[in-house]
Amino acid sequence: MDFDVLIVGGGVAGMSAALVLGSAKNKPFARDKNIGIIMHQRTSALNGALFNNVLGIPPGTTGNEILENGRKQLSQTYPHVIQIEKEKVNAIESLGQHFNVVTNKGSYSSKIVIIAVGPSNLFNIKGLEQFIEPHQNLPAKKERIQLKNSNHKIQENLFVAGVLAGWRSQFATAAGSGAHVATDILTIWNGGQTAMVHDSEPK
Repeated sequence: MDFDVLIVGGGVAGMSAALVLGSAKNKPFARDKNIGIIMHQRTSALNGALFNNVLGIPPGTTGNEILENGRKQLSQTYPHVIQIEKEKVNAIESLGQHFNVVTNKGSYSSKIVIIAVGPSNLFNIKGLEQFIEPHQNLPAKKERIQLKNSNHKIQENLFVAGVLAGWRSQFATAAGSGAHVATDILTIWNGGQTAMVHDSEPK
């Protein structure tokens, strides 16, 4: 399957990026884009989390509820965004004009890739080893890593979002990072003209 953008990771940053990209479906520059997200996130930091301090989320909401509701929100609101379940990315190969994303069950071609998995030091996606470095904003004793990037960009058409991009492990920060990357990609699709998507209530 061929994608214009493929997101690796179904946590806060990954799903936030998918929602923003999906919401641009009626924009001329995004109308025909194929968007996918590999949802595998077995070790998400949201597992076991409890949220009382996130704007718009009712106090007492659990991380597992957010993960489940996020999947439903994405599938119901933007069904054209393809959710790939129960696959784990093993390698990413740069092949000139596109990337080959290899999972435990197959492979996908994508022009743009967003890496949005957790910052565990067990990170083992082949093809990205040269970008791994110690996390700059988390305690060294946690042994967390990040991928070298400049404003979320690792290299041309390869992005990283969330805590793996070097941000602190805070829900709103990770969500904003994913949205930031999504608007960068929308801007690329819009010929370099700044692009953002805001819905509004009907008058």
